[in-house]
Amino acid sequence: MEAYKREFIDFLKSANVLKFGDFTAKSGRKIPYFINAGEIKTGEQISKLGEFYAKAYFEKIGNKKTVLYGPAYKGISIAVSSAVALSKNGLDVPFFFNRKEEKDHGEGGTFVGYVPKAGEEIVIVEDVITAGTAIRESMAILSKLEGTKVSAVFVMVDRKEKGKGEKSAMKEVEEEFGFPVYSVVDVYDIIEYLESEGGNEENVDRIKKYLSVNGAAL
Repeated sequence: MEAYKREFIDFLKSANVLKFGDFTAKSGRKIPYFINAGEIKTGEQISKLGEFYAKAYFEKIGNKKTVLYGPAYKGISIAVSSAVALSKNGLDVPFFFNRKEEKDHGEGGTFVGYVPKAGEEIVIVEDVITAGTAIRESMAILSKLEGTKVSAVFVMVDRKEKGKGEKSAMKEVEEEFGFPVYSVVDVYDIIEYLESEGGNEENVDRIKKYLSVNGAAL
């Protein structure tokens, strides 16, 4: 496993973002592990997370300027920290996020922050994709912005799960909307990490059993 992947999983564990147990995903599936960006609660933690997203951004997109979109609520801090990290490395990009409920007073509207203009490309930064539900919700919201297009999505972890069919949720999103979905690590990296650490046999076994039912074909 590449060193940065191990470093990232170390970070997820130390920040209590990566948890093991019994959880229910947004898709409704019962899952044996959970990625919760809401556990990132300090300036140092959110700064570090932004650095990982920025590294992935430069690796996949390079120095191309886009607009970062962070879906409410967890995506907001990811978008802000990623924009800060990118700016520290010489790429100053605007960012914005949505309100859960459209504001009917003051400036009004659905979005907060920069409003993308026609011809600009948007990059969605999310915490995780399970069945693709959250991304489809984001695409419905972003459809209000005429003349813009989403060019990529970045997430912390690719869960490698089936979407609506037998293909992975990420692959279905890519085919449905025509843009790539990138992740810093995937569930098999997490399994490899746990196996190398030792003492995680129960968690590894539960994840593997879950994937035997809900995992997409590799």
